[in-house]
Amino acid sequence: MTTATITEPSTATQKFIDSPHKLLIDGKRVDAASGETFEVLDPSNNNVLRQVPKGSNQDIDRAVKAARRAFETGPWPKITPSERGKLIWKLADLIEQNAEEFAQLETLDNGKPLAVARAADIPLTIDHFRYYAGLATKIHGEAIDISVPYAPGSQFFDFALREPMGVVGQIIPWNFPLLMAAWKLGVALAAGNCMVLKPAEQTPLSVLRLGDLFSDAGFPDGVVNIVTGFGDAGAALAEHENVDKVAFTGSTEVGHEIVKASAGNLKRVSLELGGKSPSIVFPDADLEMAASGVSGAIFFNQGQCCCAGSRLLVHKKVYQELVERVADQAKKIKLAPGMHSDADMGPLVSTEQQNRVLNYIRAGMSEGAQTLIGGNIPEGDMNGGCFVEPTVFGNITQEMTIVQEEIFGPVVVASPFDDIEEVIAKGNDTEYGLAASVWTNDINKAHKVARGLKAGTVWVNCHNIFDAAAPFGGYKKSGYGREMGVHAMESYTQVKNVIIQIH
Repeated sequence: MTTATITEPSTATQKFIDSPHKLLIDGKRVDAASGETFEVLDPSNNNVLRQVPKGSNQDIDRAVKAARRAFETGPWPKITPSERGKLIWKLADLIEQNAEEFAQLETLDNGKPLAVARAADIPLTIDHFRYYAGLATKIHGEAIDISVPYAPGSQFFDFALREPMGVVGQIIPWNFPLLMAAWKLGVALAAGNCMVLKPAEQTPLSVLRLGDLFSDAGFPDGVVNIVTGFGDAGAALAEHENVDKVAFTGSTEVGHEIVKASAGNLKRVSLELGGKSPSIVFPDADLEMAASGVSGAIFFNQGQCCCAGSRLLVHKKVYQELVERVADQAKKIKLAPGMHSDADMGPLVSTEQQNRVLNYIRAGMSEGAQTLIGGNIPEGDMNGGCFVEPTVFGNITQEMTIVQEEIFGPVVVASPFDDIEEVIAKGNDTEYGLAASVWTNDINKAHKVARGLKAGTVWVNCHNIFDAAAPFGGYKKSGYGREMGVHAMESYTQVKNVIIQIH
């Protein structure tokens, strides 16, 4: 039996944690206008990692003004697409050079296993910036052949341009702090916008470290500004009259508030919100692969994924076997602090999130769901961390709270189905529509279910597969607009049509 090793923060990581942390506004590190700070906690033990500035509406206003200056009168609008691409690529190189430091910061701040941060979060972040570095030179307008029937004999040259939105406010969540920053920043920078980025108050450290790299990469002052703080800072950004677009990733409840706050100047809004994604397993699927896949779909990142496969729909012929396999997988998951080498699953991000998930579990029990595995804080010395056991519920009904609401934790609810029509209806019986996965070896069945589901992403015989080139976003209350790929560019550019009469 091997003994787990504990990775101690590297010299670079510890130096950053111990350094004074400030906002990034107009290329300078500054304190919050109020001088206030707040604590950032390590969720594996709830110890204080560091104090960071508590930004407010004053700081948001300073940051927006800096971004506006950079966009209107700074060198940024004069930089060519090719040069923009080089700067973004350089940023990716710098992240790669500091990859271990970023991975450790994600683990300490968020709680996820270090192995996951090393293998997924940081490589995906680097790849994302490199994808948009290449896309910066591929933002094209178009020539349009127009007729103008009321001007016979006249000739016109019509062309459309794609131009940056201007100043963009970006509000990111705590589940993948650095990667979500990359999802927002990469496309916005490629399009030529200037940004004010507000990270989640629970996990600001990796984004603050990222802020150090913009000047090193050669970005002009004010192009990217970072303000740490709470919901009031996010609200101030969403409602600011000099912000042209706001992009938000987070809960559907806050998404509603973002839309309301943006109404003042009718700013453009893109939202990537909650989900209650089904994993659908047919009897012809490879059950060993399916059990492993649907377990990863819900237990990856402690279930703190907007697209987590939190509803398990299994054909009645294999329901018992498949659910037993998933419960067995859950039983084998090792819960430990993310810096431990044997950690399969770390803590949830905060005590607040831990309590939220536990309350849902209790609600499921009180409403009559059967707990097949988990349902508690793990036994043993968890050192005061925010841990919750991976949990599988059976014997559920559609009206149960745990079936209808997003839990955002390692909790899956399982139910059987009879046929394709039933499972498509069940899959769509939710206010969300972010993602789904289908497990089958029948290609016709896969196509039929994929077309029938109202979801922005449908995976077949896989789940949680992401690529910078593949668009991601939701139907229904899971939001609108798309992250990643060329499709994200539509949310960060606006179209200008030019018509010239030819004499």
